[in-house]
Amino acid sequence: MKKSLKFLGLAVVFFGLFSCQEQKKEAINTVEEEVEIKQTAIKSILTAEEQANITPDEIIGRLKKGNENFVSNNLTQRDHSEQRRIAAIGQYPKAIVLSCVDSRVPVEDVFDLGIGDIFVARVAGNIENRDIVGSMEFATAVAGSKLVIVMGHTQCGAVKHAIDNTDAKSMNMIALGDLLSEIRPSVDMTERIGEVSSKNEAFTNNVINNNALKTVEDIKLQSPKLKELDDNGTIKIVAAVYDMATGRVNFL
Repeated sequence: MKKSLKFLGLAVVFFGLFSCQEQKKEAINTVEEEVEIKQTAIKSILTAEEQANITPDEIIGRLKKGNENFVSNNLTQRDHSEQRRIAAIGQYPKAIVLSCVDSRVPVEDVFDLGIGDIFVARVAGNIENRDIVGSMEFATAVAGSKLVIVMGHTQCGAVKHAIDNTDAKSMNMIALGDLLSEIRPSVDMTERIGEVSSKNEAFTNNVINNNALKTVEDIKLQSPKLKELDDNGTIKIVAAVYDMATGRVNFL
């Protein structure tokens, strides 16, 4: 009996030591993996020369590839500390994206981008206003970006309220009422297929598409400079829609 207890005690001690060693190995492997990831993480950002030589179509191609990474949950590892340090010296972004304020649309992640890669402007319903158009002029004519993207998204609350003709002003939300009035022309220009209601998904999605396309045209009307750059091919101004269900960005 004593021998059995002694053997059992030794077995417990041995098992404990073995478990500790395995835990140490796992911890070491985890640390080594983290070090390897940090060593292989992207540290660089776009340079002035790279920005000058890249074309709008090449940028669209890169953004589509980045979106594929996002959809497949294969985002690029980045050394944000190093990128932040480099970006502090100067910025040479590829593009400016006008997106909705919706918290479910993480613009940089959607395109698998890091610090210094793009300018982002956000407003409910991704409509243009004078300040945003001025920001686009700065991003392109001053800072050298080659692409302007107006990116709507499915399930857009602002568009839904515009479709349903929500009277925000009667609820003392004057500014929101003005914003919704900027979206309503996109509702009016959309072909009536079924009920004119945000519950009509097909109609709502068509309005979302038309709203992004209309904003592109409105930007050109508001800014002769941006229209000039677009006309001569220096930049492109394009519309796109982010699909909330799939994570995919569809360029229109």
